Parts: sequence; structure tokens; C-alpha cells
Amino acid sequence: MKEETIIYNDRVELTMASSNNEVRGGSQRLQTLLHHFQPSSNSISITNPLEQVSNSKPNKKAAVLICLFEGQDGNLRVILTQRASSLSTHAGEVALPGGKRDESDADDVQTALREAKEEIGLDPSLVTVITLLEPFHSKYGITIIPVVGILSNKDAFSPVLDSAEVEAVFDVPLEMFLKNDNRRAEQREWMGEKHLIHYFDYEVENKKYVIWAITAAILIRAATLILQRPPAFLEQRPKIWGGITENDSILLQRNNSQL
Repeated sequence: MKEETIIYNDRVELTMASSNNEVRGGSQRLQTLLHHFQPSSNSISITNPLEQVSNSKPNKKAAVLICLFEGQDGNLRVILTQRASSLSTHAGEVALPGGKRDESDADDVQTALREAKEEIGLDPSLVTVITLLEPFHSKYGITIIPVVGILSNKDAFSPVLDSAEVEAVFDVPLEMFLKNDNRRAEQREWMGEKHLIHYFDYEVENKKYVIWAITAAILIRAATLILQRPPAFLEQRPKIWGGITENDSILLQRNNSQL
């Protein structure tokens, strides 16, 4: 897959190769999703500028792949991993496929696709990238770029896990990140700022997973954008993850008016 990234003062456009104009073998819903993000001239517009992070050193940037596919019930699902328990950081935690950018990576899209290939054996040719989300910044100074892609043929993906990095691969409904079901939150404070950390519980094949922290925040944002509706709860993200959203302001105003 070839692409060209063009940086403007107020947005970034990722112009995809003509081979990405359609989701190969995808359903009507996936085709509609693609064209929603590519309404004209085969381009993806991102309203939040990446210009502020585009000059970051490669070892301070990372990219993750939000790989979507259509489940048997017709609803969108997203692929997640459980990190290996032997890792020195975030061992055993749930994560999106991805990792730090290599100097040889041309851009964030290549980073996300390369890492997904290395971690879970996902062939980049099976994924159609439709957009990038605004960057999320970690407490450790790493800028994370979420890359959203469509896997039109789930059956063509046979996971091959890098056991040194990944313990398990599974998928969850994207919509769960907009619902209160199986969700809880804790208030935290960092650098004098109070914010919420969200936890989503999910069980499959008698195994329980918890999606939380920055991974949960990224997926809440992705679900809001892709499904075109806000979450049913207050996000209250820290500023480094985007801060208060428009929906937060509405919910806070509604709560204050009821006092």
C-alpha cells in the first residue's frame, strides 16, 4: 500500500493509492464506512493537526492499529492483544497492536501495519487504512498515533503471535466503548489535574480481559468517530489525551442544572 502524507497548517491529508478506493470484498457497511472518510478525491482529512508532533524524534513516537471488521451479527469489532507476561513494562495488559516507530518507517501508517504484522501476523495487504486519530501523549513522553483500518476479510487473517510480545489475540464489539455496560471508572490526579481512568471488562472463552487507561481512551474516541455518536458517560480525559470533550461539557451542564 502506498500513501503520501501532506501537512497543512490546519490539517493533515493522507492521500491513499487508488487500490484503496474500495474495501476488497467488503460488505456494504464497510464500503459506506470507507467512503464516509474518503468523500472526495481519495483523501482522508484529519481535523486535529499532527504538525505539532511530526518533527518528534522517531523513538518518541509510536503508532497503534485500530483494526475493524464486521462480526457475524453485522456490528463492527476491533482486534486487541494481551501483552506477554514476560515483558518489562505493561506485562499482561490489553493493548492495540502497535509499537514505537523505527527510523526505517516512512510514516505512522507504516509503523502501525509493520507492528501488527510482527506481533500478530496480520498481513498489511488485508488492511485498508481509512483515517488517523488525533495524537495521544503518554506520561512517559511518547506520542501515540492511532491508525484506523478495515479488515474486510476476517477469514483471511490467521493470527501468528510473537510469543515474546503477545500472549493472546481477541476481538471485542466497538460499540462497547460507548456504553456503561461492564464499565467502571476511577478518578486520578496527575500534575494537579483530576481525570477519569476507564475500565471495560470483557470475557470470551472463559477468559477475562480488562481494557483500560490510554487504550480505553483511544477506543472511546475511535468508537465516537466511527459510530458517529458520543459515549453514554463522562470521559473527563487528562489534557494529554485531549481533555474535556464537547459531550463532557453537555453532560456536566446537564448535571449542574439538576442540582
